[in-house]
Amino acid sequence: MTANASSAASSAPATSARVPGRVRTRFAPSPTGFLHIGGVRTALYAWAFAKHHGGDYVLRIEDTDVERSTPEAVAAILEGLDWLGLDADEGPFYQMQRMDRYRQLLDEMLADGRAYYCYATPEELEAMREAQRARGEKPRYDGRWRPENAAGKQPPADVKPVVRFRNPDDGVVVWDDMVKGRIAIGNAELDDLVIARSDGTPTYNFCVVVDDLDMGITHVIRGDDHVNNTPRQINILRALGAEPPIYGHLPMINGPDGQKLSKRHGAVSVLQYQEDGYLPDAIINYLARLGWSHGDDEIFSREQLVQWFDGTHLSVSPAQLDFDKFRWVNHHYLKALPDAELAAEVGRRLEARGIPATLGGQPVSAEALAAMCALLKDRSPTWVALTDWVALFFAPSAPEAEALAARLTEPVRAAVADFLAGLPAAAGDKDAIGALMKTVLKTHGLKMPQLAVPLRLMVFGVEQTPSVDAMLALLPAAEIEARVRTHLAG
Repeated sequence: MTANASSAASSAPATSARVPGRVRTRFAPSPTGFLHIGGVRTALYAWAFAKHHGGDYVLRIEDTDVERSTPEAVAAILEGLDWLGLDADEGPFYQMQRMDRYRQLLDEMLADGRAYYCYATPEELEAMREAQRARGEKPRYDGRWRPENAAGKQPPADVKPVVRFRNPDDGVVVWDDMVKGRIAIGNAELDDLVIARSDGTPTYNFCVVVDDLDMGITHVIRGDDHVNNTPRQINILRALGAEPPIYGHLPMINGPDGQKLSKRHGAVSVLQYQEDGYLPDAIINYLARLGWSHGDDEIFSREQLVQWFDGTHLSVSPAQLDFDKFRWVNHHYLKALPDAELAAEVGRRLEARGIPATLGGQPVSAEALAAMCALLKDRSPTWVALTDWVALFFAPSAPEAEALAARLTEPVRAAVADFLAGLPAAAGDKDAIGALMKTVLKTHGLKMPQLAVPLRLMVFGVEQTPSVDAMLALLPAAEIEARVRTHLAG
């Protein structure tokens, strides 16, 4: 799947691919904003459930909000899903390409009384609600333009009507939710829903029902902000002669503080996580556990997820982002990558920062870059962190002047001079550099931090690194000497 998939997308589902009894799920984002991790988790669960049952996972773009939907948002959604490897078996389908189908069904429902025109103006509806509130009643449409109530009324010529679905008057809508268990809503609680606006465009609740019907969706996994829509959608589906799919409504994902997810703690585009250095497999693993469990397993492959994800063990409580754990999971996946693969990605990120991977004016070898990554990956939970560390080998060192001055006492300067004198014979060999440092320390009566910390500051610009002899062994002697003498002279 790519961001260009829309050009090849069909407006009609591939009915020939359906098999009776076959599980079919869908992910149906609205391209009115970015794809954030809450949406990704929904897509992941729908994908994993379909794969577990050998079924189909359908991608549908719900783009009927013309004013807010953008091609850029569509492209970002497709790019994000593609990066995460959540490829659809069918789609993407676009609701705006299915308008003829929606209007066909609207006409049929209007013709046989399952739907009707409502000419109530917004002002009338607001006055109606105010009166209901004043009487202590729940505000709801009172059915004034139902055919039996509108008999003898002349439709106003200056009002463009909406279309309302005629909801059943009595009975109870019941469904067994995959997450929440049995839910029952009395039809007396539901009024007649608008299913087409005054300009003729169908509404979300109508489009989604027709799509789920036409696409043969058997299981709808979505956020629990849709629970209130479900009884209405079930009634519309039954009015169209179909039985509803099985629904599963997932609790929301909260921020680390337990509050609703916001931009300050994670509600950003999933592509931002790509930029921040997270791996697709780590995101899949972490999000899978954010509302579902398989015993005490924390780290597992996509294949294991598909094997285990049968729709049970879904949490009924809101999940909570834990970025420390998220980074821990990501670190596991990053460290497991081959060093050559680490080097290739770090090289790309260094280039994007404008930091050439060169020493002494010459590009370093792929092997040398891989050795740097191998040394530093244990300290790097993300690509950004690993790139930050590797950049120390190539960017000019810029230690804090006061910190360096405090370390460079006269005895230390003398020890550094002796170290530089013996470096050419030891360069490139961690053990030899370590032995040289011990000899210099013994000669000058110093302890390891008194020499190691100034060397780190002068060569890498920081006080803390992995073993200083291992770090220095990855640089040519001339590079080390040039950096050190620059700061000694300063």
